[in-house]
Amino acid sequence: MSIRIVVKKNTYFDSVSLMSISTRANKLDGVEQAFVAMATEMNKGVLKNLGLLTPELEEAKSGDLMIVIKGTSEEANERTLIAIDELFAHKEQGGQHEARYATIASAKKHAPESNLAVISVNGLFAAREARQALQNNLNVMLFSDNVSLEDELELKHLAHEKGLLMMGPDCGTAIINGAALCFGNAVRRGNIGIIGASGTGSQELSVRIHEFGGGISQLIGTGGRDMSEKIGGLMMLDASRMLEAGPQTEIIALISKPPAPAVARKVLERARTCHKPVVVCFLGRESTPADEEGLQFARGTKEAALKAVLLTGVKKESLDLHPLNWQLIEEVRSRLTPQQKYIRGLFCGGTLCDEAMFTAMEKLSDVYSNIHPNPAFRLTDLNRSVAHTFLDFGDDYFTNGKPHPMIDPTNRITRLLQEAQDPEVGVIVMDFILGFGSHEDPVGVMLDTIVEAKEIAAADGRPLEILGYVLGTDLDTPSLKKQCQMLTDAGVIWASSSTNTGLLAREFIFKGEEG
Repeated sequence: MSIRIVVKKNTYFDSVSLMSISTRANKLDGVEQAFVAMATEMNKGVLKNLGLLTPELEEAKSGDLMIVIKGTSEEANERTLIAIDELFAHKEQGGQHEARYATIASAKKHAPESNLAVISVNGLFAAREARQALQNNLNVMLFSDNVSLEDELELKHLAHEKGLLMMGPDCGTAIINGAALCFGNAVRRGNIGIIGASGTGSQELSVRIHEFGGGISQLIGTGGRDMSEKIGGLMMLDASRMLEAGPQTEIIALISKPPAPAVARKVLERARTCHKPVVVCFLGRESTPADEEGLQFARGTKEAALKAVLLTGVKKESLDLHPLNWQLIEEVRSRLTPQQKYIRGLFCGGTLCDEAMFTAMEKLSDVYSNIHPNPAFRLTDLNRSVAHTFLDFGDDYFTNGKPHPMIDPTNRITRLLQEAQDPEVGVIVMDFILGFGSHEDPVGVMLDTIVEAKEIAAADGRPLEILGYVLGTDLDTPSLKKQCQMLTDAGVIWASSSTNTGLLAREFIFKGEEG
């Protein structure tokens, strides 16, 4: 085994690019582990835990680029380093920028018509850059996480004062004037505006609206903490006013992970005064309120999309609503042994995990997660599942120093094989997210592991049902149809929506003992 270390001084690349390059490098022949990242203290901590932190790396500054290769030989490491350099060169050539600027202020000076800055830098510097962008009268999409609540509050107050959008921090999805930013899907333009305190929730809502024949005017992400008590829904409220004033938007759809109750009330009060119809999907509600004049409520993403599309004039009877296949449910129930009583959800999307988890909780009592709203049902050891477990692999614990699972499947691959060995597991649920920013072949990269997981169970004399959901549209690359066919060919059952994913998983395993 050989280790090669390269530190490139004062060489900055954004985290999304580095995640992508790390993922590709780890697939190369002769590579046991490749780590390509900025020399932040967090990333050095990851290397230390891996036993790869050297004095040279320890001395590197946060503006330096680290390349660490652990390979089969020095020759293999040299080939890997050349390949990584080529990936960087391809990244440079592939960009469409005509010019580079050292600061946001200089970029604004030389491109005065610009009105939006997308920021993806280390969390230590993210607030500073966002503040500079706002002061230069730029709307901001802040992809970076690890920004303090205090900084977020300050930035959103500044944006409010200046009449600007402050999307984020930790905002992964937006579609502005038809352009998808960071993670997003190819959807038709239309008259439905989405505001989401939820990245994959916003993606799912936009995809379902597209499937039902509607289109998106704008998709504004707020960052997941916007609906917390401390932030108070500041961006959800400001974005609502903007969409209400915008002529492109005729219907507004709001989606959020479980909001703070006081903030939910504030947002709903604002929605009631809106002159345009509003559809609200706040996940985690114990009960869905009754619809009001101009204000409709949805329990899940599929229902929210349907209600929004029907408001555009589409007729319900013209749509394929994909009702649950009860024959399939009975077939799965009959195949599972009495011992196989648990669901294990391995999700890239936090909201997709939430939706499946809340659906399970309607009938099952022993549901655990790393993102469960009730601390009593939050996993104490994230590396060990108990009872029904739903894992969000995009949560900070799993992404600390590592690429997001929508880019890199490594964590899910390991966990899938682990769960397949548990004789009490009957159903494993996974999402596969297509679109801009995601892995180029999210199903394909998991296929070998899926086959291996089913073989592990078969060798133990038990079936293992794997339920997959591919989030995407007919306009996305890779092909939604082909990705679903790959699942079918591997013996995987696939669901037609996030909502149906949760319902199928629950019903596959439900035997009537609870509820």
